[in-house]
Amino acid sequence: MQYLEGRKYVVQGIFLVVALIFLTRLFFMQVLDGTYKLAADKNTLQRIVQTPYRGLIYDRKDQLLVQNTPVYDLMVVPREVKDLDSARFCELLQIPIEELRTGLLAAKKYSRNKASPLVQNLTTPDLAIISDQLADFPGFRVQARMARAYRTPNLAHALGYVGAITPAFLEKPKYAKYRPGENVGISGLEAYYEETLMGRRGVQYKMVNVRGIEKGKFRDGEFDTLSVAGQDLHLSIDAELQAYGEKLLAGRRGSIVAIDPKTGEILAFVSVPNYDPQLLTGKGSGNRYMALLNNKERPLFNRPLMATYPPGSVFKLVNELVALQLGVVKPYTAFECNQKLVRCTHRHEPPNNVSVAIKQSCNPYFYQVMRAAVVRGQSRNRFEDARLGLGQWQKMVKSFGLGEKLGVDMAQEKRGLIPSPDYYDKRLGHHRWNYKTVYSLSIGQGEIGITGLQMANVLATIANRGWYYTPHFVRSIGNGGPLPQFRERHYTAIDTTLFKYIIPGMMQVVDGNGGTGNLASLSQFGISVAGKTGTVQNPHGYDHATFAAFAPANDPKIAIAVFIENSGFGGTSAAPAAGLLIEKYLRGKVAPHRKTWEDWVMYGNFTKKLH
Repeated sequence: MQYLEGRKYVVQGIFLVVALIFLTRLFFMQVLDGTYKLAADKNTLQRIVQTPYRGLIYDRKDQLLVQNTPVYDLMVVPREVKDLDSARFCELLQIPIEELRTGLLAAKKYSRNKASPLVQNLTTPDLAIISDQLADFPGFRVQARMARAYRTPNLAHALGYVGAITPAFLEKPKYAKYRPGENVGISGLEAYYEETLMGRRGVQYKMVNVRGIEKGKFRDGEFDTLSVAGQDLHLSIDAELQAYGEKLLAGRRGSIVAIDPKTGEILAFVSVPNYDPQLLTGKGSGNRYMALLNNKERPLFNRPLMATYPPGSVFKLVNELVALQLGVVKPYTAFECNQKLVRCTHRHEPPNNVSVAIKQSCNPYFYQVMRAAVVRGQSRNRFEDARLGLGQWQKMVKSFGLGEKLGVDMAQEKRGLIPSPDYYDKRLGHHRWNYKTVYSLSIGQGEIGITGLQMANVLATIANRGWYYTPHFVRSIGNGGPLPQFRERHYTAIDTTLFKYIIPGMMQVVDGNGGTGNLASLSQFGISVAGKTGTVQNPHGYDHATFAAFAPANDPKIAIAVFIENSGFGGTSAAPAAGLLIEKYLRGKVAPHRKTWEDWVMYGNFTKKLH
């Protein structure tokens, strides 16, 4: 036992000696020898995050639409700011003292030890002015990054924009890897494909002295990682067609959506009023955004995706197909133009088949078509009978992609509304409504609401005789192809053999004698157009005008929906606009003698009768 006791003291003694050696060495290094203190004071380890090169965006013909341009941010680390001469600093940066104070408070709130942006989007000339004097202001340094530059003044609502990430974004798990001052897609394709476009960040560790001068890599870059550039987006948009559509509708309110029926690719996506996407880049973009936001014309409002309207007479095509599927009408079914049922806005002979009815857009005819589909004597109670019939009708109509989000590759898409029996029960009461209550649905009026994108997709579906691909903007990502969800066919509840019965009538709308859409005719160029006009009742002013079509009728390459607010009859305003756009896409140009119609679409008074 005495031996073990002595051994314990020996071990304790060894530990004590080692501890004294370390303490002595530490005292010498920190107190007597100033070499290490001087090195620590002179050199600081900087962790520099390398933002990757954001992916570029091209149109379907590989025309560059969105690129990157270098800008510089002035960063601040609050803990390192010493004896700041605020007046001199503000004079150097050309900023008001209030902006400096607000920026420093925000930086301290974020972190006293981490860098955050104080002044963003400095240009190269700005940097040249401040770089020589910045060393006099400890705690501040310049960080280079790439900002977006838009090479087209068009397509703003589809492209969206990129901006500095906000505190609200930083709170979301999706943006956990972002830091204050970094850019992020805020809207449109820039936001939807943010992860694809952003790429992967890299990190560099460098040694710098107190004046911000770089002293070299930390441990020869052992801990550095390389950034990975974002992937490019190749869009289906035809930039020339897009620019032409925006030109035609400049000064109006409305939308144009054009789709390639065979692929679901969106060819044009026009929303007016609009804005130049370059406005939301660079210094002062925040002020310009607020000006757009407060503009009473609502240029930021994405009409093709977010504005829902009754489709008007275009919807008669869907109602006819539903009735044909249910077997309650035949292609040769005749109905009297009985204006005691509903007013008819066109003078014509009684339609003796569906083609004539579509050509004439006879309201009483389609009133009776939908009544045949909804009121089928399934119950002895007329209220319950209407309820059962409308439920089946709604299910078949929704198979066209209506009343639901189509799944386009962009956020903020609205569902629209295809009213159900439950909707009317809630609004009017159970067994307190019947077909006479909801008959306006037969002519595309009443509670129904669809978007411009949905209307174009309905025409693409008819062009394909009963199926569609989900409409989408991106043809390929990098060197790959479109996303898998855009290669899946969606079929309607209508037998594909029935679509052939409505297309002849649609062709007569445009090229038939007395058709309601003659101003969209391209027969002089050997192009057959199948379409349908619509005039949407508006209780707040002049009616809205719409026209939807596809061409060539027998081998469709484009389906289009034009919606112009407060423009009266669809055949007068929307139809010529659609005809010009179809001509532009299929022929690559618009004939010089057609300038008269261009001027009419751009400057004409649509609320007056066209002679």
